[in-house]
Amino acid sequence: MRITDQYFWNIVFLLLFGAFFTSSVIILESNPTAALHTLTPFEFLILSLATFRLTRLFVHDKIMAFFREQFYDARKLKTGIVLEKPQSGARRTLADLMSCQWCFSMWAGAAVIFSYELTPYAWYPILMLALSGVGSIFQSSATYIASKADVARHDAESV
Repeated sequence: MRITDQYFWNIVFLLLFGAFFTSSVIILESNPTAALHTLTPFEFLILSLATFRLTRLFVHDKIMAFFREQFYDARKLKTGIVLEKPQSGARRTLADLMSCQWCFSMWAGAAVIFSYELTPYAWYPILMLALSGVGSIFQSSATYIASKADVARHDAESV
């Protein structure tokens, strides 16, 4: 007995990721400028921050909602329209991918590394994503600290 019919599509996308990864390695190995083994800790940090920001952009940010919504079904209710994941099929797997930061970050990380190693021109968008990632971390931290301060202030006032 199978738990889900999605296994087929999960395997298809796993194989697709494997093909993308293998193709990237072959392309980078044939490119004399690619030198992943010489990656400095600073470059690793920048690539990590860019991957974080790219993942957040596609999985959470409103500006990419139009892209994520392509993989969902719209259901009309009296109160408005609700987006739901399809029950099965390739769109279900893509909806799962687009709603999982851990899943999407594998694809984003592969794309960032491939771009970085393929051409020096990728440094500029990667640096922009990394700087935006740092800004996102600062903003999220400030919001979290402010919310904790508000809770503490509310608790103190209610005593």
